[in-house]
Amino acid sequence: MKPRDTLTRTTKRASNQAARELTPKPDGVHAVSDSLSERLSKRVARTLGCSRSDAERYIESGCVRVNAQVVVLPMTRVSTEPIEIAPMSELKSPTNITLLLHKPTDFETMGPQGRSALTLLQPETHISDDWQTQVLPKHLLKLEPGVDLERAASGLVVFSQDFRVMRKLREDGPYIEHELLVEVHGMIEPNQLRALNTPVIDASGPWPVIKASINSTTSTLTRLRITLKGEHPGLIAVLCERAQLGIIGMKRLRIGRVALGHLPQGSWRYLHPSERF
Repeated sequence: MKPRDTLTRTTKRASNQAARELTPKPDGVHAVSDSLSERLSKRVARTLGCSRSDAERYIESGCVRVNAQVVVLPMTRVSTEPIEIAPMSELKSPTNITLLLHKPTDFETMGPQGRSALTLLQPETHISDDWQTQVLPKHLLKLEPGVDLERAASGLVVFSQDFRVMRKLREDGPYIEHELLVEVHGMIEPNQLRALNTPVIDASGPWPVIKASINSTTSTLTRLRITLKGEHPGLIAVLCERAQLGIIGMKRLRIGRVALGHLPQGSWRYLHPSERF
């Protein structure tokens, strides 16, 4: 199954609305409408002697403080509040970002609004010790899901604004390795493990090949480490059923060279510039 090219229009609208609603207003900044108020972008442009578009870039990049608090919405109304502007050297061009989420079960990676994993991407679910500490509203806009993960599974999912990342995941998707941890009931027999590792061919052709090994085992459950190339929602469940194994849980640990690591369930982080799928 190939990933969909874009989110539904409904989910995109929800993402944009959520970003606006989650943008905090600093103390002392109010939506005043008297004749003395003006847009923050206008004030910054006048102060710096720059264009309105450059002023908006300053603000959206987190370089402007009103009453000692960062404001990232250019349309914020201000009047007599003190404004601080970071040096021009700190202004950076907007960069398309990629977010990594530890999806809980019962959330859709590419599903409609309501139980979409996209709704979990909020400032308060961002991990505090991330390399990128400031969450800007623009980071939560126009995000597309990179690879699918079935609703019943948890683990690593990708949302990105970067067309290069999306192209990599789509064009090289069939060759990118996925690693999953699958828990099944009881102790696994050698013939069941062989069944998982035996290629399946039917009338439709060969099935995707998986490599399964025992990670750990107890008298009540076995943890299997499974790797396969490409995303194939539902495949592992079918193969486990053929091998007479009852699945307890499934978690994706890695996509290519990017790992879930210690990211808590329901939380997200930024993809580091040095990381590659």
